[in-house]
Amino acid sequence: MRQEKQLLLEELRGQIAGKPSFVIMRYEKVEANTANAFRREIRKLGGDVEVMRKRVLIKAAEAAGIKLDLTQLPGHVGLVFDGTEPFTTTKAAFDFSQKTDKNVQILGGRFEGKFYNAEQVKTLSELPSKDEMRAQLLATLEAPLSQTLAVMEALLSSVVYCLDNKAKQSN
Repeated sequence: MRQEKQLLLEELRGQIAGKPSFVIMRYEKVEANTANAFRREIRKLGGDVEVMRKRVLIKAAEAAGIKLDLTQLPGHVGLVFDGTEPFTTTKAAFDFSQKTDKNVQILGGRFEGKFYNAEQVKTLSELPSKDEMRAQLLATLEAPLSQTLAVMEALLSSVVYCLDNKAKQSN
C-alpha cells in the first residue's frame, strides 16, 4: 500500500475508533456548494463528514474492529461522525438526504458500539434530542405539582372570598 493511502487509512481508523457513533452514507451527483453547506452544518453540530474510497473504509473499519461488507456499500460512500449529540447529526444527515432528492442515502450507522441498518438509523434519528427529552420529563413531573398548587390556591382564595362577602353583608 502506498504511503499516502496508509496515512489515510490510519487517520480514518483513528477517527472510527475514537468516535463512538457515525453514520454511513452513499452519495451521487451532489453539487460542491450543497456538499460544503452540509459539511458546515455538521461542523456546527460538532461532527465531521469524511468521504473516502470503499476499500479504505472497509480496511479502516476492520482495523477498528467493525465488520463491513463491500456488497452493502453501493456507489460513493462517506461517514458522518457524531458531534456532541449523535442523534442531532443523524437528523441533519437525514434532512440533507431529503433536500437532495435522495442523491444522498443513509446506509447504516454505529451507535454506542452497535451497528444498525438504514431503517433502524432512521428510527433513531426520529427520537427527540436529549434537551427535548429532558423538557418532556420535567413537564411530566411539573404537571401534577402545578395542578396541586392550583387547587390549594383555589381553596385559599375561596376562603378569602367568603370572608369578604360576610364582611360586606355585616356592613
